[in-house]
Formats: sequence, C-alpha cells, structure tokens
Amino acid sequence: MSNKPTVVLVHGFWGGAAHWSKVIVELSRKGHTGIRAVELPLTSLADDAERTRKLVAQVPGPVLLVGHSYGGAVITQAGDLPNVVGLVYIAAFAPDAGESPGAITQEHPPVAVPNLAPDSDGYLWVKPEKFHESFCQDLTAEEGLVMGVTQKAPLASTFGDAITAPAWKKKPSWYQISSDDRMIAPANQERMSARLGARKVITLAASHASLASKPVEVAALIDEAANG
Repeated sequence: MSNKPTVVLVHGFWGGAAHWSKVIVELSRKGHTGIRAVELPLTSLADDAERTRKLVAQVPGPVLLVGHSYGGAVITQAGDLPNVVGLVYIAAFAPDAGESPGAITQEHPPVAVPNLAPDSDGYLWVKPEKFHESFCQDLTAEEGLVMGVTQKAPLASTFGDAITAPAWKKKPSWYQISSDDRMIAPANQERMSARLGARKVITLAASHASLASKPVEVAALIDEAANG
C-alpha cells in the first residue's frame, strides 16, 4: 500500500480525462497507486466543481487535486474539502474571488484567441485545423490531429463563471508555467502563480498541453507535491 495521497486529475477545456494519459503512466511508475481522473461536463463552473467534489468524496483518505487549464479554476472552486491536502496547477487558471477565466484571459489575450469559434448551440471550439498550432504545437501533427478531432468543447458561458471562495488561500499549492503557451498567456500564468504563495513554481518550455508534451516533468512536480 502507498501512503501517498490519491491524485485526482482535473482536465480543462477542449479535452477530457484522457488528456492525462501520459502523466498517469508516469505517476504509476513513481509508485502512485491511487490515481483518479474526473470527466467534467464543461457546462458551468458549478457543475464541474460539483462533479469534482463528488469524486473526491468517494476517495478514502487524503487527496491531491491537480488541474490543467480551466481545471485550475475547478480545483480552486472545489478544493476546500477536508481531505484535500494540496492543489497543483498545470498551465492553469488560478482565479481569485470574483475572477473568471474569461476576465483573466482578456487581461493578456493569448496567441490562439482568433482560432476559437462558437457554434450555434453555444459551445466554443478550437477550429480543428488550428488545434495543433494553438493547443499542442510541441506534439506531433498526428497527436494534434487526434486532440483536435476528439476535443470536448465547453459551453462558452462557462468562461464567465467567477470563483466564489478560492481554495488556494487555504491549501498549499504548486504551479507549472508553460512559457510557450498559446491558450493561456504566459504573463497571466506568471501573475497567477506569483500570488498563490506556492510551495514551488516551475517553468517548462512547453505548449498549453504540457501534460502531454512534458509528462515526466509534470509528473515529477505532482509527485513532489504528493510527498510534500
């Protein structure tokens, strides 16, 4: 039996739990036996936070929450639970009270903003032919193709949902900045990570999809947080 906390992985916009595939393998190699990945509906921050809380409630013992991209907003909203021992942000939003991912994005619009397209049902997509260059330019073209075709679009209104009580004000945190991120401007990542009072901040020369392009480094940060 491992004495490490269960790692609960929370994906972001334009992807699902499978975005964590390579990180899951690396964590397993490091001896993590308790690994869970939430599948979010991406319909509202309230829905996504509730889905995460329900999964955390099913885990006996301590939990380390890890959020990528918009998943950072979800763990910020859902993370103030008694058994959550820490928060790890992977190229992620870490909003303060009253802030939304959309408002943060507008402060420093990322490179790929022109490649987002709403549909007639209110969902927001990354144009599939632009997905590789926007989201995961440091992966192969084939990986980018699959990610673009299988992307999970959020309801666009979710971008405007604001945090009420940020869990990072009560829980220890860690943050990974992607310096070549075209989806969340690196300047925004630097600002958010600086105010967290994080135990550790690392910067990787990676796209927004650092969880797929730098899984060894990302897993190492999660493992360090789990042992911390």
